Amino acid sequence: MDYQVNFKELLDHIDPAACSYSEWAQVGMALQYEGESVELWDEWSRRDYRRYHEGECETKWRTFGERNAASPVTGATITQMAKENGYVFTRAADEELGWNATITADAPEDCVVVQKGWIEGQDIHEPSDNAWDPINDLSVYLSTLYDSDDVVGYVTQTYTNSEGKSYPSAGSYTKTAGKLLSDLAKCKGDITNAIEDYSAEAGAWIRFNPLDGKGVKNANVTEFRYALVECDDMGIPEQNAVIRQLELPVACLVFSGKKSLHAIVHIDAGDAAEYRKRVEYLYAVCKKNGLKIDEQNKNPSRLSRMPGVTRNGRKQFLVATKIGKANFAEWQEWIEAVNDDLPDIEKTVDVMANLPPLAAPLIEGIVRQGDKMLLAGPSKAGKSFLLIELAISIAEGRPWLGFKCAQGPVLYVNLELNRASCLHRINDIYKALNLPMANLPNLDVWNLRGKSLPMDKLAPKLIRRAQKKGYIAIIIDPIYKIITGDENSADQMAHFCNQFDKVCTELGCSVIYCHHHSKGVQGNKRSMDRASGSGVFARDPDALLDLIELAAKDDKPLKEGPQEPVPDAKQSAWRIEGTLREFAEFEPVNMWFQYPVHVVDTGGMLKMAATADAEPSWQAKRETINNGRKEAKAANIEAMKNAIGDAPKDIKIIAEQVGISEKTARRYAKESGEFVFKNGLIWICDVNGQTE
Repeated sequence: MDYQVNFKELLDHIDPAACSYSEWAQVGMALQYEGESVELWDEWSRRDYRRYHEGECETKWRTFGERNAASPVTGATITQMAKENGYVFTRAADEELGWNATITADAPEDCVVVQKGWIEGQDIHEPSDNAWDPINDLSVYLSTLYDSDDVVGYVTQTYTNSEGKSYPSAGSYTKTAGKLLSDLAKCKGDITNAIEDYSAEAGAWIRFNPLDGKGVKNANVTEFRYALVECDDMGIPEQNAVIRQLELPVACLVFSGKKSLHAIVHIDAGDAAEYRKRVEYLYAVCKKNGLKIDEQNKNPSRLSRMPGVTRNGRKQFLVATKIGKANFAEWQEWIEAVNDDLPDIEKTVDVMANLPPLAAPLIEGIVRQGDKMLLAGPSKAGKSFLLIELAISIAEGRPWLGFKCAQGPVLYVNLELNRASCLHRINDIYKALNLPMANLPNLDVWNLRGKSLPMDKLAPKLIRRAQKKGYIAIIIDPIYKIITGDENSADQMAHFCNQFDKVCTELGCSVIYCHHHSKGVQGNKRSMDRASGSGVFARDPDALLDLIELAAKDDKPLKEGPQEPVPDAKQSAWRIEGTLREFAEFEPVNMWFQYPVHVVDTGGMLKMAATADAEPSWQAKRETINNGRKEAKAANIEAMKNAIGDAPKDIKIIAEQVGISEKTARRYAKESGEFVFKNGLIWICDVNGQTE
C-alpha cells in the first residue's frame, strides 16, 4: 500500500517558534520541492506570532527555485523534524493489516477502557465567589508539581498580532516555586501581588515542567515530569468522567475557564526521548478512549492554564489533585493488564466438578492436538524423511513408527529442499509405503527455500495463510533457517519459541518442528541435552523426540515393512527416545532407515545395539591407552636398533636421534633385554644374547 505524506499533520508536530531561521527556511524549501503551496508554509509560520511578518513567506518562496535545484531540501527534512518532536507513523484504526506487515507490540494494540456509548458524565462545580480561594488554588498547584528550588515559567501578559489575535508572551521564567509560594503567602488576598497583573479577558498560563531559568523552549526544560491532556470536543462532565475512568495519573486537574479540563499527567521520564515515547503512548490511549487531544500539547515546555485567576468572567480553578494511578509506570501496567487478553485467575474448587476435556491426541502417547513437538537429530539422519512420513501418516490417519495418529489436514513447511525435491520425496515415500494417495488433499506444502523469514516475521504470515485451512498440525522443517537471535541465549530462544505458541493458539493446531544436534559425541548424553543451543529447546516443547544413530552394520536385512528397498542403497540403524510432558515415557523405538522410509525393528535386532558415537567404557579406554603405549615402545626400540647399527654408540646421541629422553632409552635397554648399556655406551646383543 502506498501512503500519501500529510505535511500539514507533520507540521503540527513542529513548533516554528522553536526553529532557527535556517530551519524555518528549510521547511519552506521542502514544501516547495514536494509541490505544496506557499499558503501551507505561511499558515504554519503564523504560529510564531513574535517573528511572523505578513508577506515574508511569499517573498522568500520566490527565491527558492534556483537555490533548491542543485542540492534540494526534500520532504524528508520535515519528516525528520517531526519525528524529533515525537511524531510516530501509525496505522489507522480501521486500516486492514497488509499481507507483508509485521505484527508488533510497540504501541498499545487494544487499550479501550471507556465504552463511549456508555459514558456517564461527572459534573464539576465552579466555586462561588465567597467559597473560592485563588491563592490556595495556585499554592496547592505549585506545591504538588514542583520542588521548592524548581524554576517555574508562567505567563500573565499577551501579545496581539496584526490580525488582532492574542497569544501568550514568553512570560516569567526566573522565579522558583519556593519564591512564588512565599510571595503568595504575603500577597494579602490579592494574587496579582505575587504573579503581577494579568488580563482578566485572557487569563494566565503556567508551564508544568521546571525550567533552567534561561528560556522557555523545550531545551530549557530540566526535568520531564508531566504532560498535558486536554480535549475540547466533548462536554466538561464527559471529559472528567473519561479522565477518571482511564485512571490517568493526574497530579493536578484544572478547569480552563472555557470548554476544557487541563489534566497535568505524570510522565516521569528520564530524558527527552523517553518523554516523547511515553507521551505518544499516553495520547494513543486517550484517543482510543474518546479524548481527542491537540497534538501541539505534547511539548514538555507547553503552557497550561494557571489556577487561581479568571478568564473572561469565569474562574480557572483547581478541580482535583492526585487522582488515578500514582505514576506513569503504574498506570501503564494497569492499562495493559486491563486489555492483555490473559485469562482470569480460577478457583479450582469451582471447576473440579466439571473438568474441561483434554485435547485429543495428535500422536497417541506422544503429543496432543494444539501442543508443540520437537524432533532433534544429527545432520543427514533422515529427519526430513521422518517428518514427511509423519505428515503423510496424519493426512492418511495411519500409524507413524507404531504410534496411532489422528487424521486431518496437515501443512508441511519446507524451508530446506527445493520444490521439486520435496514433492518427489512425498511421492517416493507414498510408493515405498505402498499407500494409495486416498487422502492426499489433506496434505499441503509451503515451499519457502530461499524465501524464509525470521520466525517473528514468518509467524503472522503463516497464521494469515493458514487461518481458514483447518490444519490439525503444521510441520516446520528445519528451524535453523528461521531462528531469530543467538541460539545459545536462553531469553532470545524463549522469545523465538513463543512464536510457535502464537501459531498454536491462533490456529488451534499442533506445531512440529525440527532441529539439529550440537557438535561432539552425543551417545552418552541424555536425549534432552543433545539439541544444539540453549536448553530452552528441550524444555519448551510438550514432546521432544530425539534421533540418534546406532552402531549396527548396514547389511542387515529389513525384517518388517511393506516397502521395496532401493537397490544397492545402504541402510542405517536409529533409535528414537522421548521426553514428554503430557504422557508417560515410552520405550525407545529402534528402527532401520533405508531410503526413503523408516521401518520399526519389531524383531528386537537392535535392542542391545550401542549408539554409534557412544563413549567407550573406562576399561576399554584403559586398554586402548595401554595398547598405544606398547605399540609406541616397540616402535622406539626398533628405531634404537636402526640408529645403533653394528658398533656401540653414545646413549645420549641415540636417544636424541630416536626422539626420546635418555632415561627412557636406558629403561628400554633394561626392559627389552636386547641391548647392552655400559659406561654411557649402548649396543645390540648378539644372536645368542652375548655382548660384544
